[in-house]
Amino acid sequence: MDETTKKISALLHEAGETHHTVYRITDGEDPDWASWYSDWLIDHSELPDLLGRAPVRSHLVAELVSLEGEYGADQGWEDRYAARIVERFRVGS
Repeated sequence: MDETTKKISALLHEAGETHHTVYRITDGEDPDWASWYSDWLIDHSELPDLLGRAPVRSHLVAELVSLEGEYGADQGWEDRYAARIVERFRVGS
């Protein structure tokens, strides 16, 4: 795993913890979680700098939903999601 993918994996982990804190009243339950993650990643993290541009929000939402369907959210999800995000959205990929 390259350094960019590691950093994005760490951002995804941070987003997950932040989301769980924000949605603590529902124990992290949020049917529109992918929109929340996308907003946070694009507007409140280094994701755009790491990718060389900000992804289109709706494209990132769709990718996150697709990844959840493909991999779920079990242990290590951040690494798998990060690899796909880099593959799909990094400038020059």
